Amino acid sequence: MMLLAAMAWMPAHATDRPWVRADPGGVELPEIRREFRGAWVATVANIDWPSRKDLGTAQQKEEAVAMLDALRRAGFNAVIFQARPSCDAVYRSSIEPWSEFLTGESGKAPAPEYDPLSFWIAESHARGMELHVWVNPFRARHIKAEKPDAASHISRTRPDLVRKYDGYLWLDPGEGEAQDHAMRVILDLVSRYDLDGLHIDDYFYPYPKAGEAFPDDATFARYKRAPGASLSREDWRRANIDRFVERMYREIKASKPHVKVGISPFGIWRPEHPAGVKGMDAFEKLHADARKWLREGWLDYVAPQLYWKIDAPQQPYGPLLDWWIGENAKGRAVWPGNFTSRLLPEAKSGWEASEIAAQVEETRKREGAGGNIHFSAKAITGNAGGVTELLSKGVYAEPALSPAMEWIDATPPATPVVRVSGDAEVFVEFEPGSAESSRVWVVAVRSGSASGGQWTLRVAPGSERRVRASSEPGAIDAAAVWAVDRSGNLSEPAVWTR
Repeated sequence: MMLLAAMAWMPAHATDRPWVRADPGGVELPEIRREFRGAWVATVANIDWPSRKDLGTAQQKEEAVAMLDALRRAGFNAVIFQARPSCDAVYRSSIEPWSEFLTGESGKAPAPEYDPLSFWIAESHARGMELHVWVNPFRARHIKAEKPDAASHISRTRPDLVRKYDGYLWLDPGEGEAQDHAMRVILDLVSRYDLDGLHIDDYFYPYPKAGEAFPDDATFARYKRAPGASLSREDWRRANIDRFVERMYREIKASKPHVKVGISPFGIWRPEHPAGVKGMDAFEKLHADARKWLREGWLDYVAPQLYWKIDAPQQPYGPLLDWWIGENAKGRAVWPGNFTSRLLPEAKSGWEASEIAAQVEETRKREGAGGNIHFSAKAITGNAGGVTELLSKGVYAEPALSPAMEWIDATPPATPVVRVSGDAEVFVEFEPGSAESSRVWVVAVRSGSASGGQWTLRVAPGSERRVRASSEPGAIDAAAVWAVDRSGNLSEPAVWTR
């Protein structure tokens, strides 16, 4: 199967040719690949976007469009966009101030003012790509921030909830009001934006600094004074994070059930899980019991950060991925994270692009894994080490749909209707089969004859109604269109034959 490079998005027009809803001739249709292909877009410290703090609105938009175009050309179908790096906003918010990493100054709006998150969502959806909003629940100030925080920042309005640690500021997860604040931000995002997912990464309690304890003595002492308080500090911290994760999942689902909830924990739950694995103990050091969240089903997908080589002796990719799959009691999605930025020249890691392609292949060998997320976008958009060319011509050469999530919604959309029109040029036109809109469409066209024809596929944005199939009259003899809803459910195909 080959990508239909000739397909171009064109405005719909009227035609006299009939619409077809069902398969009229028992056509053998092509297989549609299911695979999540995501890229993290980090805004913190201007890692990915915007590239600098001093860019105007037009330049920011140009960079965003160029990044999305590059990701789409490389075969990606989703972006994980960091909208809240550190209790600040890369979007229009009445709760937290504009991010310094967006405009160079905390609380300063972009000029001319616009909503970057709305822009990223619209541009992603216009390319048939999902957009998951990535927030950091407890980090309140990054070490790369240079200007003072705005008066509306929580470090100024509620300094009693904020702790200083290792040059950063953190909301104290043991403070109930700190958790309330983070949840208020998350639910504001979910309620106001057309998100495909809400995503948090591996920052819960901060990564430890040798010789420096996280300063929550007073918070823990208050807990110990409460009736029935029996937990150790370590167990109490884990219980704080467990409570937040469970609440986040429950309240997002109560607000918008279709929004996918994703968590990307450190790739090792605990050393020796599986046997022989060495490394940091995230359960102990970050107080993150990601295995529990997966077993309880408090997420829709887990993206463990498997940031080591396939053959790393103490962190082997395959056995680690097998372990995460084995803990997936609720049958959620497992999409490992890959450290594609190891290929950047400044990383000086010695990695080659073939390592990343091999990790995608290694993921595909496992029935319980359904995709990958790459950190970070600039490695793809900059073709670091030739990785973009390698992916787009190799493992990502064929288009793919995100895997379905039946536990969210298992009802397929209505079968669309399809027709083929045009004389000098041939177009496949399609319409929804019901009032429900489609998130994306899958369009398949067969060239040649039924005995030796070649099917080509493309994933089209839900807003589209027509694609160009060929510039040669009579070049195609069959076409099929599927509607795809927010949860990845696929309709029955509408099939046209000549």
